[in-house]
Amino acid sequence: MIAKTMRWRLPRLRQTISTLITLLGAMAAVLPASAQAGEEIFASIGTGEVNGIYYPVGKAICEIVNHDLHTYGVRCSPEATPGSVYNVEALHTGELEFGIVQSDVQFAAHNGENQWNGRPFRGLRSVLSLYPELVTVIARSDSRIRDLAGLAGRRVNVGARGSGTRATWDAIEAQLGWKDEERVHPMELRAEATTSALCTGTIDASLLIVGHPSPVVTQQLAACATNLVAISGPAVDKLVRDQRYYQRGVISANLYGIAADVQTFGGRATLVTADSVDARAVAVIAKAVLTHIAELRALHPVLAGLKAREMINDGLTAPLHPAAEQVYKELGLLE
Repeated sequence: MIAKTMRWRLPRLRQTISTLITLLGAMAAVLPASAQAGEEIFASIGTGEVNGIYYPVGKAICEIVNHDLHTYGVRCSPEATPGSVYNVEALHTGELEFGIVQSDVQFAAHNGENQWNGRPFRGLRSVLSLYPELVTVIARSDSRIRDLAGLAGRRVNVGARGSGTRATWDAIEAQLGWKDEERVHPMELRAEATTSALCTGTIDASLLIVGHPSPVVTQQLAACATNLVAISGPAVDKLVRDQRYYQRGVISANLYGIAADVQTFGGRATLVTADSVDARAVAVIAKAVLTHIAELRALHPVLAGLKAREMINDGLTAPLHPAAEQVYKELGLLE
């Protein structure tokens, strides 16, 4: 008897559900745009290792965006990842909606160079630029490494494959043209293992692509006898001259209590997305960041120098996403 009753009720239940779906669809069609915009969108931001800088920067961006969650319906979440190269690939596959990447990685991916040779990511889109990132090398003091040439043949942590740090080192070494024994002995250590490796002599030097001031740099310089290495010379001159995403930079001595400024170069950390990502999510994040710059500056030291004009121009080597471009026009930052 119970089974018979259930068989009778099931068609009626299906009909009721179908009717409700039809009614809800009709209601959505006549709702004003502002009401429909209240539907929540999830937006993940690929960052880097948790104890690096990308992760807290992504967290700061999401904190600003989520302040207006109930107004704009975009829920932002920072995701720890191996870094820039991984983030680009995850954008391509749809695993992530946004990613923080180095400007040189952004350029290579969009134009099909380096690890993207023959498979350009033409759907990659810029959202905004964040802060300068400088090539930063810390060496054991007893290694007597004082400049880029001094790295030849040494054991150097150059970052894991999939990281922007490794991609930048590969570009530097290619420009140097080192062969065989001249090439560094590459180590692929996670950030938390680098300080110990330097102090015990497992490695001679460690390469970082990082914004300053950096807590990782502070920790490594304080842990044992180490020094910052100047990264300059003909190879760097050519890289800066040939690649518009690079620029010269200086690591200020007063940031780390060292004797003198250190000459180097680098690019910028940028926020990117894919052309397939929901335009509303892009617009909400772009607007939140550009209209809350003062709050962002206070959330992390590397963001202290944020400037709106630089953020919509510098280091953006992939086309600007149309939704971000429209926001910047409405804010009077673009014509």
